Amino acid sequence: MTLDAPRLALAELRDHPGTRPVRRSEVAMEGAVWNVHRDEVELDDGPATREYVHHTGAVAVLAVREDRGEPEIFVIRQYRHPIGAEDWEIPAGLLDVEGEPPVDAARRELAEEADLRAEHWEPLVSFTPSPGGLDETIHTFVATDLSDVPVGERHARAGEEAGMPTGWVTLRDAVAAVLGGQVHNGPLMLSVLALHTRGVR
Repeated sequence: MTLDAPRLALAELRDHPGTRPVRRSEVAMEGAVWNVHRDEVELDDGPATREYVHHTGAVAVLAVREDRGEPEIFVIRQYRHPIGAEDWEIPAGLLDVEGEPPVDAARRELAEEADLRAEHWEPLVSFTPSPGGLDETIHTFVATDLSDVPVGERHARAGEEAGMPTGWVTLRDAVAAVLGGQVHNGPLMLSVLALHTRGVR
């Protein structure tokens, strides 16, 4: 019974890496950015077909400044076609440069999307946003000791990135927006709550 399941110790609450035997694997659809894979995998009760998006992985950056009395974070509003909305996000991007460490990708994305540089970088959390249909892992970082990228070195934005509204919001208000259901972007929500829980208020 579910209520009779054992209580786990903290050390036991840990993901177990490893795969099940795959009988067949194919690319079911080739996309412009990602491909959909179809695998026949051996599970405990027999073979099953699983389709999923093969993803490069991504990074997200919680840029924090504290020079105005309380911590503020940098946010971007970007149009996301799959959900039919412009959602508030934190700077983020793909791990699409071969061999690039996640923190270097985070530095690049902060400069490209926010025109910001940071002297101090700290890993925050890494998570898998939709493990039932996507093999993506997102690595989030806290960036502090910020400065502006010089105007002549700034990235030229195009497509969805062109003309994105940006701004600063207090960490306190960001937490309230997450808990109040005003924002729904996963990296923003998880990063804000993780930083708040860690004791930065």
